[in-house]
This record gives sequence, C-alpha cells and structure tokens, in this order.
Amino acid sequence: MATKTRLRMRPLGDRVIARVLESDEAKKTPGGIYVPDTAKEKPQEAEVMAVGTGKYIEGKLVPLDVKTGDRIVFGKYSGAEVTVDDEEYLILKESDILAIVE
Repeated sequence: MATKTRLRMRPLGDRVIARVLESDEAKKTPGGIYVPDTAKEKPQEAEVMAVGTGKYIEGKLVPLDVKTGDRIVFGKYSGAEVTVDDEEYLILKESDILAIVE
C-alpha cells in the first residue's frame, strides 16, 4: 500500500525516510485499564517513503535492500524524527532497520 506522496527531501547514502505507522491497539487493556497515549510504547513499524542511493564499500556503490513502499520494523530508539508539511517522518540508516514485513 505505497502512498504516492512527493517529499520535499531526499535521503543521502544509506539512509531511508519512513512514515511511522500508528498501532491499532485499543486504548483499554484486557483488564479494563485505560492507557493514556503518552504511556504507550513507541510504534516500531513504518512505511518507507524514500531511499538513498546506497553506500560505497571498497569503492563500489551497494544499493539498499529496502525500496519505497516496503513496511519495515526498526529499532525502538532508532533514527531522527523530522516534520515536513505537518507530516512526521523518521530518517533511519539502513543498519537501524531490523526487518521487512512481507
């Protein structure tokens, strides 16, 4: 489900720009306790919006394994959060990406 959005920024090297996907968790726990939004864990799944060209290893450009539209899982405290045109994005290095969701 890739979203056709034109970003006003482009990642460099082995970096990826991703839009964090909100979790579908209910605000009420199975035990009946209501959890405020501030107490929820940070989501760790995102949709890749743009990818860099890759990184150079021994003088050769190695492209990234992820592509635009992929759903990824990333480390809990990875990346840098940025806001562009009122949309929040995460800029990650490819090494911060743990898996591609298939």
